[in-house]
Amino acid sequence: MATQKYRNYIAGEWVEGATSSQDVNPSDTSDVVAEYAQADKAQTETAIEAARAAAPGWANFGVQARADLLDKIGLQILARSQELGELLSREEGKTLPEGIGEVTRAAHIFRFFGGEVLRRAGELLPSVRPGIDVELVREPLGVVGIIAPWNFPAAIPAWKCAPALAYGNCVVFKPADLVPGSAHAMAQIIVEAGMPEGVFNFVMGRGSVVGDVIVNDPRVDAITFTGSVDTGRKVAASAVARMAKFQLEMGGKNPLVVLDDADLKTAVECAVNGAFFSTGQRCTASSRLVVTKGIHDKFVAAMVERLKTLNVDNALKKGTHIGPVVDKNQLNQDLFYIEEGKKEGAKLAYGGNQLKRDTAGFYLEPALFTETSNDMRCLLYTSDAADD
Repeated sequence: MATQKYRNYIAGEWVEGATSSQDVNPSDTSDVVAEYAQADKAQTETAIEAARAAAPGWANFGVQARADLLDKIGLQILARSQELGELLSREEGKTLPEGIGEVTRAAHIFRFFGGEVLRRAGELLPSVRPGIDVELVREPLGVVGIIAPWNFPAAIPAWKCAPALAYGNCVVFKPADLVPGSAHAMAQIIVEAGMPEGVFNFVMGRGSVVGDVIVNDPRVDAITFTGSVDTGRKVAASAVARMAKFQLEMGGKNPLVVLDDADLKTAVECAVNGAFFSTGQRCTASSRLVVTKGIHDKFVAAMVERLKTLNVDNALKKGTHIGPVVDKNQLNQDLFYIEEGKKEGAKLAYGGNQLKRDTAGFYLEPALFTETSNDMRCLLYTSDAADD
């Protein structure tokens, strides 16, 4: 069976890319989800030009019509949540319940901002000059460049695209190169809902090509980026250099604090859910557990027993608690830092081994280290969802 091919959406048309890449299922590397277009510099510039040309018309688009359009998008995503959730889990490796839940969240985000369109507020203030009033109104920025990560391929694009469109901005959206399928499905829904030509542009490709153009083009008035810390710093520097607005969401090391008086079962469930679900591939993951002395040993023992009950397997299989790591590069990086932790003297209390399953995928046991210190590299590592 021939691999299905999908195109970019630029200036109101679905167009072939300069090249293409395959989207591979991390649960089963023999399964190619589809082939997706890769834009080059010229195509990205065309998308920006189209957004700039459409900006005045979209800024003056009726607020009720805009609200209705966003609500329609949300309803269409919701109606297809099972299908789109399966696609998300197939390409990213989240378990199917997590995939469906994320798609449902994306639908609600669009519907929420459909309502917010009608709540735009300004202010009318008295001037210091008699008989003069001061009116404050909010106006669209113009063109917003959106660069999304691979770890939430439906929800994060929704919470970037929906508010940008709601408040009258045109969009040039680049999804993560690693997981374009969910974003492409959302783009199709946006287009089919009746989005005016040029308002929404969908450009797949490498961050070093497509992302670089979006970040540095003077016709892009604002940039929203979620991804690695290193790339985020570069985005910020480029935006500041040309005085563009920017918003960054980058990786973090999030501590979960467990005190002596904590309910042990509840604390363990919070830690397991926060640290290991979604394969731990989220910037909000509880990657550090700060446990006080009185409960420490009991907590570690209970964590180990709980981790033994977790099933790491194909994301689409019923009963799977943790799906695969997103790709081979990320798996190798995880394994590298597990070995670094051992070399630095941290005690591997549980897991950390690569696993084999019925299908060839990137399966890894959850790892729990104890006896760590803040200068260890394994504590500094974050599984950042980089833009590429």
